[in-house]
Amino acid sequence: MNTLEYSAEVLKAIAQPTRLRIIELLRDGEHCVCEIFPAIGHEQSNTSRHLQVMLKSGILMQRKEGLKIFYSLRHPEVLEILRLAELVASREATERSALFNRKPV
Repeated sequence: MNTLEYSAEVLKAIAQPTRLRIIELLRDGEHCVCEIFPAIGHEQSNTSRHLQVMLKSGILMQRKEGLKIFYSLRHPEVLEILRLAELVASREATERSALFNRKPV
């Protein structure tokens, strides 16, 4: 897999609202899956699927402690990707709002 393909894989892995919530939760450090699913308001099985997608893409890492599995960001740079995406989305929303609020000529 080349760099461009891996970049696409990373972007695909985070391009989902539930996964973005998980990344935001992990911003402050690792969490047990038992803490993640209630915090984001999803079932454990659904949350585990999202965690596995991000784990497979290399965004997250996990460690086991007894029966608990803890997840954390493997590459904190992902937070910068999110920040830039939020900036683009905010600017786009502002421009669209201005466009729709224009009075007809």
